[in-house]
Amino acid sequence: MDETHSQSPAIGVELALLLLLATLWGGSYTFIKLGVTTIPPVTLIAARTLIAGLLLLAIMHGRGLRMPKDAATWRRFLFQACLNSVIPWTLIAWAERSLDAGLATILNSTSPIFTFCLTLAVTRHEKVGVRKLFGVVAGMAGICLIVGVQAMAGLGEQLAAEIATVVATLCYAGGAIFSRGFKGLDPTAPAAGSLLCGAAILVPVSLAVDRPWTLAPSMTSVLALLALAVFSTAVAFVIYFRVVQTLGSVGTTAQAYLRVPIGVALGVAFLGETLTSTAWIGLGCVVAGVAAMTIPARKAAALTLSS
Repeated sequence: MDETHSQSPAIGVELALLLLLATLWGGSYTFIKLGVTTIPPVTLIAARTLIAGLLLLAIMHGRGLRMPKDAATWRRFLFQACLNSVIPWTLIAWAERSLDAGLATILNSTSPIFTFCLTLAVTRHEKVGVRKLFGVVAGMAGICLIVGVQAMAGLGEQLAAEIATVVATLCYAGGAIFSRGFKGLDPTAPAAGSLLCGAAILVPVSLAVDRPWTLAPSMTSVLALLALAVFSTAVAFVIYFRVVQTLGSVGTTAQAYLRVPIGVALGVAFLGETLTSTAWIGLGCVVAGVAAMTIPARKAAALTLSS
């Protein structure tokens, strides 16, 4: 009895951190939407990766940790950067020039579903139970409801933006599978390394294509960029690593569907966005699908904590 009471406050803190993590990641879509109004997508993401990577590097230094120096590990960081930041973040930033932040949040939240599908196709170590099958079907139905209606309506630019967001989600799924190879490192190292590799790719592209010294971004966009890099990337990664260590799989899965209503609500509250009736149905399908894919993992983590 005493042990249970002593664990409850600690678990409460971790769950609060989990909610904060979902809020920070859900808010990233609003920050991106505000940022791309006056900052080109490539430059926005180049600055995001550079600022966040340097912050994480500073955090590692403060913890007395050092980055690995072997070329093989840095090649893996580079590949991880392409899957986790360079391609998906740029696609999402480009998409949000025409796509509402709420819709981007919904479409991008299906990464656990795509991760499961890719895992099943590549490693085949996941069992296809009724719950997971329902999750895949419900999540895909939600995407089809949102993207399919836009396709039939002939909204070319928005349809392309929605497809780009789904492709970004596929990249996240591939990155989640590939990241399992970093088990021997402190989790902050691949995060910082991949972000710095992403910056090494995107900063030269930004300099060549956007010529950022010629831009005149608004203060709103600059503040959104700083919030995106500091809070939704660097701070979020630090919280993420803490939650993974204390709550296990809850930290890697529960935020995926917690951030959907949070991201949509932020878009409605701060950007004045509205969802169509079809998008609301799609939202419900996506939340149900991702929850079905992740609830078993949450239960397993809860059993581990109580044992």
